[in-house]
Amino acid sequence: MSRSDTDTDVSQAEQREAAERADLEVTAPSAETPASIIGRSPWEIFWSHFRQDKFALMGLVIIGMMVLMAIFAPLVANWSGHEPNQVNLEALDEFGLPSAPTWWPGPEAKAPPKYLLGVDDTGRDLFVRIAYGARTSLTVAFFATGIAVVLGVLLGLTAGFYRGKIDTLISRATDVVLALPILLLALGIASACGANQEGCFWGFIKPGLRPVILIIGLFGWPYIGRIVRGQVLSIREKEFVEASRSLGASNRRIILREILPNVIAPIIVYTTLIIPSNILFEAGLSFLGVGVPDGTPSWGAMLADAGTAFRWAPWLMIFPGLALFLTTLAFNLVGDGLRDALDPRKAV
Repeated sequence: MSRSDTDTDVSQAEQREAAERADLEVTAPSAETPASIIGRSPWEIFWSHFRQDKFALMGLVIIGMMVLMAIFAPLVANWSGHEPNQVNLEALDEFGLPSAPTWWPGPEAKAPPKYLLGVDDTGRDLFVRIAYGARTSLTVAFFATGIAVVLGVLLGLTAGFYRGKIDTLISRATDVVLALPILLLALGIASACGANQEGCFWGFIKPGLRPVILIIGLFGWPYIGRIVRGQVLSIREKEFVEASRSLGASNRRIILREILPNVIAPIIVYTTLIIPSNILFEAGLSFLGVGVPDGTPSWGAMLADAGTAFRWAPWLMIFPGLALFLTTLAFNLVGDGLRDALDPRKAV
């Protein structure tokens, strides 16, 4: 072999080593690096998709406004100078009918300026009652949804992971709960537990918000339980779960570390979608007179009270109905936006 051939072989070997080192090196993105190929975190990917949905952002703003109004409802009462249950017959018009807001069109708008949305048939400030009604509706919705989500996730994870007899037992219990007439059952329980101060079930369920929260939460878990079970049945057969099991991981660790993080996205999406359903359920119970107590402002109870006065005082139904409509619509818009932003099939 000649000297020139040896030098050629050495130079080629050096070139291959240099190419391999270049492939193994991880360089930081420079100013000239296109933004499309710079790595992004999952949060950045999610936010870049979510902020493109203008309706979801609008829904998020509305939810924030409703939450702030619910939190600062006492400040709203102090600003207006009226409590939510304060009766003021002097605020009625000369015919003893509810006075409209001062900006309401028509000659009947004779309410003092401090009544921003007018008064009801007993002179109670409608704006203050709507603010306290937001606190009632959101409290029931969030706590009831939390109970339903916790039960649904626990039972769905257990049924999907262990399968067999455990899955059969939980699935049949889910079918039983879904077959129950929830509205009629809620009417019966709320009526029985709210009829006296001792409550029912040995005093565990007493009159107040607790019966409504427990009724909605304890009977709302089957839907999310079925979704979680279906996701777990698919994920438990994946390669990373088998790899974790082969390394000696316990069932608890596999469920909490491997499976649960991969079902968080559908859980979050479905949670935002059942919150408005629970708000409407609470409003329906209050509309039927078996929801929250009489002294607690509620949008559903306000709609029920306004039914007989709609012809001469339509604002009594319009404003609570509008608050209920905007809140449920906002949660649905945010849920749709989260579903699209967390969809793994969308382009990064």
